[in-house]
Order: sequence, then structure tokens, then C-alpha cells
Amino acid sequence: MQKISIDALARQQIAAAVAAPSGRAADTAFGGHEKRLRQTVMAFRGGTQLSEHQNPGEATVYVVKGSVTLRAGGESWQGKAGDLLIVPDGLHSLEADEDSAVLFTVVKTDRP
Repeated sequence: MQKISIDALARQQIAAAVAAPSGRAADTAFGGHEKRLRQTVMAFRGGTQLSEHQNPGEATVYVVKGSVTLRAGGESWQGKAGDLLIVPDGLHSLEADEDSAVLFTVVKTDRP
């Protein structure tokens, strides 16, 4: 068994994101490219975003710290610490309203 503190990882990644020129940092807590399930702590400096991209499979965004806005197809959802956002199929983007960290969970699907 392995134990990981998501709170500690979130604090580390927020510090890295604030210092990074891109304003972003991430560390995979579980899984990876060789697995179907992947959980990644992603952190963003306030005002930073992931531009619109395709959903890689069934996915959720759990807000660990801060506040983020998920946008897809003309709709938007704000998530604050403790909120779970379900990522809709298709194109979407994510923006940090303030320095934030999320646990991004995806189960990759086989797409043609």
C-alpha cells in the first residue's frame, strides 16, 4: 500500500506554479500514460488557464484549494475547495480564479 497526502502535494504544486513562468505545475499522484486511471494534482497561479482541449475520457476535477472555473460549450461552472466538477464530454477549458490546486481524475477511454 502507498499513502499520498493530496493536501501536501497541492501545497507543493501551488508553490511551484506561482514560481513557474507558465503559472502551472502538476504531479501525477497515481497512474500515468500506461494506466487507464490517472490522478494528477494540477496547480495554477490565479488568472492562469488550461486552454480549450478535448476530454481524454471520463473525468472529474476536485478542487483541493482555491477556486476555478470550468467552461464547455458556452456554459461555465465555478468550483471552490471541496467541490467536485464533472468534466463534460468534448472541448473544455479550466481557469484559476485565484492560486488553486485541483485533483484531476481521468479514466481514459478507447476513442477511434
